[in-house]
Amino acid sequence: MNRAALLCVGVSAVVGLACGGGSPPPASQAAIDGRARNVGDAGFDDQSRCDYKGRADREAAETAGPGALQPNVRRVYQMVGTGESMHKVIMCREIDTNLDGIKDIVRTYNEKGESLHEEADTNYDGRVDTWITFSGGRIAKEEIDTDFNGTADVWKYYVAGQLSRIQRDTNHDSRPDRWEFYNDGKLERMGVDLDFDGHVDRWDHDEIARLAADAKERGSDQGAKSTSSSGVGDGGAPVATPDNGELNKLGADAGASTSKRKKK
Repeated sequence: MNRAALLCVGVSAVVGLACGGGSPPPASQAAIDGRARNVGDAGFDDQSRCDYKGRADREAAETAGPGALQPNVRRVYQMVGTGESMHKVIMCREIDTNLDGIKDIVRTYNEKGESLHEEADTNYDGRVDTWITFSGGRIAKEEIDTDFNGTADVWKYYVAGQLSRIQRDTNHDSRPDRWEFYNDGKLERMGVDLDFDGHVDRWDHDEIARLAADAKERGSDQGAKSTSSSGVGDGGAPVATPDNGELNKLGADAGASTSKRKKK
């Protein structure tokens, strides 16, 4: 071994420098470095779903999100208006969430900048498995492919941005066979199609919610009875009460009924 080789070995042992070798970078870092090189290669397809290439009325801006060494978020803007009122509005946004160089979430917007639709590949197999529809900028419907066969089997519906009901396809025949209804984010009742004919065979109710509703209804009934006994009906209208003659007649009828029961 010559002097130069001995010197290289000595320096490497002391300070950990690589002389034509050394320890490889961590696996995660190596993957990130490889992804960065791939993104820079000409013709690399990051499976972009935003419509901007070749369009003079749109421009794209890329940024690096948290934990990303290379840009993984792309926003596409469109020029809206004319003259001094012209401004740009976001029309599409897509993200590479697992930093593999492939965009796996894309969301589109209307000219007001309100969300319209979103698609996502949550298991990173290259196929979309989640579809979200927005109305007025709020989530209205979410379709999910839980077994990743290309077809949704869970459908979630929202009202004013809050979960209202869920339909589930448990036997994977592309038809719902379980229906869940929610109120204030809590499950109230659930219908189950036991024979998969498309009709509910059994309703399962939330017992606690049912008892609370019953108690509330009983309280309302008692309040109504109390109001009626005071001689005031709904809306403050007076309630007609029997006069003395009618009371006497009612008493006589009651006495006659009692007398007949005794004779029997």
